[in-house]
Amino acid sequence: MSTLSLWSRPFAFDREFDSLVRRAFSQAPGGFTPAADVTRDGDDALVRLELPGLDVQKDVEVSVDGDRLVVRGERRDEHDEDRDGRTVREVRYGSFRRTFTLPAHVGADAVTASYDAGVLTVRVAGAHADAPGARRIPVTGSAPAAVESGEGTASEAA
Repeated sequence: MSTLSLWSRPFAFDREFDSLVRRAFSQAPGGFTPAADVTRDGDDALVRLELPGLDVQKDVEVSVDGDRLVVRGERRDEHDEDRDGRTVREVRYGSFRRTFTLPAHVGADAVTASYDAGVLTVRVAGAHADAPGARRIPVTGSAPAAVESGEGTASEAA
């Protein structure tokens, strides 16, 4: 399982390293992890996954589970070739699951998916927009204190 966030967070080396090790040792034999690219398009997030040769109607599922966008599927690829009177068969298969953390204000109705030329594109509308009801609060305060110049204070001059 791979997890990516759809918005920026401070980098935490220990957490990232731990995640990398867990992914490396939890990969099932025959499984694969499709390459993913997460970009921003205005207020929307675009998640693109390379899934060449898959029948997305049959082999891929896109869902929202709580605060997670989940893309899972299975690759089944068989190739037969006759060479010099012998049949050479190559079989590749494996399942995958990629998860992406969604902002709290985004629900399943904001997610759409399309597939073209081997690339699954999932659009998360409003992922980078401010949460509804959130507003910026202005900070007020006094003017900054004057820095002493070393020439004395106003009370000394009097």
